[in-house]
Amino acid sequence: MSDADDNRALAARALACLDLTSLGDADTPDSVAPLYGKMRGGWGHVAALCVWPRIVPYAKAATEGTGIKVATVVNFPKGAAHLAIAEAETRASLAYGADEVDMVFPYHAFLEGDGDSAGRMVRALKDICGSGITLKVILETGALPGHEAITRASHIAIDNGADFLKTSTGKIEGQATPEAAEAMLGAIKASGARHVGFKASGGIRSFDQAKAYLAQADAIMGEGWARPATFRFGASGLADALAKAWAGDLTAESRTGY
Repeated sequence: MSDADDNRALAARALACLDLTSLGDADTPDSVAPLYGKMRGGWGHVAALCVWPRIVPYAKAATEGTGIKVATVVNFPKGAAHLAIAEAETRASLAYGADEVDMVFPYHAFLEGDGDSAGRMVRALKDICGSGITLKVILETGALPGHEAITRASHIAIDNGADFLKTSTGKIEGQATPEAAEAMLGAIKASGARHVGFKASGGIRSFDQAKAYLAQADAIMGEGWARPATFRFGASGLADALAKAWAGDLTAESRTGY
């Protein structure tokens, strides 16, 4: 296979792992609608759309019959430790029809030494989701002070039922980094929970970045582990760069914030 064919295949692989995301404060069903045109192409289809709970019913209608999941967010973006509110948000999200829930880990409580309450929230929301709904736990790694803290937070999330570990909300300065990904993937591997996935989110805008994260996952978890069931990118603008890479333009880079 030529380098061009390899890159085309990698672009298609990355697109299949993409959660097309729109989480602007002023989002409406109409403002999110342009994402629907990016869900599918000659390369296949993305893994999911990720939108606010209030947009979920509209995204469900747009994805009907496509195999594309609809994800939403709870305890977002601040990562508060208000368990009852997070539970209510999760129940409402499922009532709207969400297939996946991306919750923000109560990282402020964790940083204050209260890992137990952080773990209780993960467990409580996973109990609400049950086995049929994917729970992704956003660690907000840009707020955590290094490898050890990210590893500890990862293990708390895994031990309490997380289906995925996700890097960032995209709402603070710290975004996804290879260093954070190494810690999170290392925690997944060390736990023996190879079914737990990893989602790189925040600041990923180019084919080269996507390619690097896939290579990192392959190196740590094994060739072929990174697939939609276990690996995601959280982005919207990245879709344009990847689609162009699939078509042969490897230089494209998204200018969008998420």
